[in-house]
Amino acid sequence: MSLENITITVETADAFSIGNVSALLSEIAACLAKLIATDETSVIDLQSLPFAPGEYEQLRQTLGQGEVTARIEAIGISEVIETRCPGVWWLTHYNVEGDIVADVIEITPIPEMLKSQPEDVRAGLDRLNAMLAQPAARND
Repeated sequence: MSLENITITVETADAFSIGNVSALLSEIAACLAKLIATDETSVIDLQSLPFAPGEYEQLRQTLGQGEVTARIEAIGISEVIETRCPGVWWLTHYNVEGDIVADVIEITPIPEMLKSQPEDVRAGLDRLNAMLAQPAARND
């Protein structure tokens, strides 16, 4: 038997029928349902997953970008992107060299890193009170 006589059939599948993307989207949906039912948040570490070629990009394209984005500059840059599914956030953290050090999906009403810490809120109040105490800041 020669190689020319071997029949090769190419089958195509829809975008989510194979690989990690479908399973990951199902996990995200389950986490979103849990958030709605119990207010429990979830985090999925994308760097720990064995993506096949093209799956990471497929996941990013499928989830897309929603209405909210934020860029945080503290010990490197962090990007926070709400996906097209409110409550599902894509967070990417870079070190000062620009390498990705963390890449996660958070299922939460608002990511923890966007919340002001109590000590920062107190410092903000102190700053505001100091501005109000200055004569130039008053509208007398």
